[in-house]
Amino acid sequence: MSRPLNPPGVAVLGLGPMGAPVAGHIARAGFPLQVWNRTRATADASGHRSVARPGELRARIVLSVLPDTDQFDEVAPEPVVRRWAAGGTTHVAVLSTTSPERVRGLAERLGQHGLAVLDAPMSGGDTGARAGTLSLMVGADPEAYRTVEPVLRSFAATVEHMGPPGAGSAAKLCNQVIVAGTLVAVAEALDLGRRANLSGERLVRVLRGGLAAGAVLDAKAGKILDRDYRPGGSAANQLKDLRHATALADALGARLPQTRRTRALFEEVLRRGLGAADHAAVYEIVTAHGEDDGQDAGEHDGEEGDR
Repeated sequence: MSRPLNPPGVAVLGLGPMGAPVAGHIARAGFPLQVWNRTRATADASGHRSVARPGELRARIVLSVLPDTDQFDEVAPEPVVRRWAAGGTTHVAVLSTTSPERVRGLAERLGQHGLAVLDAPMSGGDTGARAGTLSLMVGADPEAYRTVEPVLRSFAATVEHMGPPGAGSAAKLCNQVIVAGTLVAVAEALDLGRRANLSGERLVRVLRGGLAAGAVLDAKAGKILDRDYRPGGSAANQLKDLRHATALADALGARLPQTRRTRALFEEVLRRGLGAADHAAVYEIVTAHGEDDGQDAGEHDGEEGDR
């Protein structure tokens, strides 16, 4: 990518599995970069200019790669936002998966200080973040989108303006409905194949050659076959997204019956203490149901209210 002319300064909040590679792509694209991470040693070791506290960031565009808006509100209360505004910050982009309602609330809060809020949740996982091939669905006013778009394209292959603030989050929740449901289907298929004494590796190869092929199968089948749940996307974050999705469905009158059953499975993943594991750990719940008591996951639907 060619170096942008007069590039705006960019700050990245959060250097986890997604934030760290995103920051790297932004820096390589020629944008002056600052970073903050809750664990200071991680920020210092990143090779980028780091600050000890979020209020010390001085950048026109701030990107939040924190888990949700709760964490953003914690690290960017009113005094921090005032310091950003005084230091020249004009735009804040939320790259995490959250709800449209939360985005609109954040836009109202930061708008009082003259900051425009965009939601640009990411799809593609840590693999896509490292490769710079993420898909971003953006909710923003047109002018704000034009300002931030060059930064977003520095680490994403697909950037789609979906509508006003909150629209990006709605689109990402649609994405998560597909990802989570497909992941459960992959887990069920591999469990069924194991019980039928099929080679898991051969089964995956033949599935990849047909209509069952897809990004979720490619990314997660190996983790399931090896029962290696070192996190890419965590089960806890998957459940958070499904809770947001079903809450949006309730507000809009959508049934989402399959998604609610999927959410019930991930509720159980967390009850089993696997929240920090990769979301492929839902396989442990799928196979346990068949081995223990044959319960249909749908029997658990509604055990916990939407959050």
